Amino acid sequence: MPALLDAVTGGPMRLDLPPVRAAALLLVDGLGHRLLHEHAADAPFLAAMSDHGPLLAGFPSSTSISVTSLGTGLPPGTHGTLGIRFRVDGTLLDSLTWTSDAGDAAELLPPETVQPHPTVFERAVGLDVGATVVSARAFRTSGLTRSALRGADYRGVGAFGDLAAELLDALGRPGPQLVYGYHSDLDQLGHLHGPGSTAWRWQLRQIDRLVEQLVAELPAGALLAVTGDHGMVRVDRRYDADTDPDLQAGVALVGGDPRARLVYADDGAADDVLATWRGVLGEDAWVLTGAEVVDRGWFGALDDAVRPRVPDVVAALRGSAAVVRTEGERLLSRLPGQHGSLTGDEHVVPLLAAVRT
Repeated sequence: MPALLDAVTGGPMRLDLPPVRAAALLLVDGLGHRLLHEHAADAPFLAAMSDHGPLLAGFPSSTSISVTSLGTGLPPGTHGTLGIRFRVDGTLLDSLTWTSDAGDAAELLPPETVQPHPTVFERAVGLDVGATVVSARAFRTSGLTRSALRGADYRGVGAFGDLAAELLDALGRPGPQLVYGYHSDLDQLGHLHGPGSTAWRWQLRQIDRLVEQLVAELPAGALLAVTGDHGMVRVDRRYDADTDPDLQAGVALVGGDPRARLVYADDGAADDVLATWRGVLGEDAWVLTGAEVVDRGWFGALDDAVRPRVPDVVAALRGSAAVVRTEGERLLSRLPGQHGSLTGDEHVVPLLAAVRT
């Protein structure tokens, strides 16, 4: 998003994106670089678009982390959204739903406080650039929207038709425009049926047709970029952090998601938890201390205010394994499609672009 803002304000050219009057990014949830190329026959238009990537998603490679990075232009260690579930001031916050075990967490943990940095949209408005977010109606006032996308004119939509109409309307307004659009169904079907499944492939075909039609209708001087927030893998080996006594020993909180677990240990138990998780997961995961993850740059540059959110232990899954929570995350634990780790199937996303001169 900062590169697109530069493209409409005459800033430095980044990601090889040309100067334009208006620019939109369509985020297709779950559109991984490798998945797209493996199924190029189902998405011939996308596969033929000008390729300005691939890009690396942040870690963990999951939606709320990537959306916040896109909306702020900052890495997780700076914007502070370290996982789908991560500890903030002693509370395990679900950054997708902005809830805790006690329910709605927006009053206890205001999104503008958890993520205090200006968004790209706030910066755009300050530069007299029109800023628009086109996404599901239900997300208009969500915690994630307030955290990552605040400052834009929010256009709530319900299907492909009004998503396309609102994107094109925003791009067609006079003057410089910065637009963000979001579509979630490919990710949903990947979770439910697995990436590459028949249902997933049919959805990819529909997205390909949508993008083709959007490009055909772009107003003069407008650019449409397409990316994903993560890819996805099919899992077939599950470890259960809610029922395995070894994985429970010395653990205060288990955050993250099945492919990227953030583990907060009881006082004095971090070393034992690290050794146990390494022993149980073996070659199925990279298991590191939080300090090691910070040193390796997995979270990017770390703000001092974010340091207390860093877990004691991080387990990034490999192959087709997952660490599920059958009691705390009942539905998620059963799904065949998962993401969040550092494998190329999850971590690498495309950046495709088309311009109407």
